[in-house]
Amino acid sequence: MYNFDFEKPASIADAVAALASDDAQALAGGQTLIPTMKQRLAAPSRLVSLAGIAEMKNIGSADGLLRIGGSVTHATVANGGYGALSEMAGNIGDPTVRNRGTIGGSLANNDPSADYPAAVLACNATIHTNARSIAADDFFDGIFTTTLDDGEIITSVEFPEPAMSCYKKFEQPASRFALVGVYVAKTAGGVRVAVTGASEEGVHRWAEAEDALNANFNADAVAGLEVGADGLINDLHGTAAYRANLVKVLTKRAVADCK
Repeated sequence: MYNFDFEKPASIADAVAALASDDAQALAGGQTLIPTMKQRLAAPSRLVSLAGIAEMKNIGSADGLLRIGGSVTHATVANGGYGALSEMAGNIGDPTVRNRGTIGGSLANNDPSADYPAAVLACNATIHTNARSIAADDFFDGIFTTTLDDGEIITSVEFPEPAMSCYKKFEQPASRFALVGVYVAKTAGGVRVAVTGASEEGVHRWAEAEDALNANFNADAVAGLEVGADGLINDLHGTAAYRANLVKVLTKRAVADCK
């Protein structure tokens, strides 16, 4: 490791002010940033911890909306009884990752195999920051990239509670990241299907499956669809064709188990 300054502000305003300095980096749960720093792939001169901001640790539901603070941990979501979202959070990483990692950190990092981006996109969630509110469809901008501006902090995420939902993941066994993950949600605006782990462009919606399921919400509606391998990840863990098949298989399983 190397020398850096460390701040732990108690308010969002103070955190934003601290991040305005040159080469400052927000620190959420640290599950990605700290290993990256240890490998010297990142070297911020100042870390601004978000762990001391009480208002970013709140979680609760009202009027059909589940609002989760940006610093809420995966373990807290997992233990909250929020249906598919809690089941998904309970299978992220290992106990250390779940007790340290946060929803805001996961979304801001936007790992192409992370679980939360699929949940946010499928449920048509809204990402609230210190400066604005961003619809899920407008938030993700390619792998490890979002539409967040420099120094912008995810303060909370608001999920409309779906009528039915389910997440299915085929894990990479060493990391427990999704080799492919599919989140299906039947929302007020229709069925949404979000896929993570498969594409070179990161999390995305499967429009053809959404159209088929809006016409007939049944696993058989997906049976006749085909997923092209072009643009899918091809690596030592699985070929593009293998991932294409997983997208279809997991979508069918998620629809069948929606509740």
